[in-house]
Amino acid sequence: MAQEKKAGWVMVYSTNEEYKIVILKGLLEEAGIKAYEIDKRDSNYLLGNTELYVRGDDVIRTKLIIEKSEL
Repeated sequence: MAQEKKAGWVMVYSTNEEYKIVILKGLLEEAGIKAYEIDKRDSNYLLGNTELYVRGDDVIRTKLIIEKSEL
């Protein structure tokens, strides 16, 4: 998937800790939810965040999964 915002997709999580994105993507995949990430960190200094996006229809389920994960 292209690394740009797509129509109908909503950012549900943002962090500067890459491992959290990996864990959440795995949890979402297990639940049948498609997700993609956009890495907005500066490549020289690794400052900034990575954002996780899901389809608008999956936002509520995703937020419940994120809440249960305690990340």
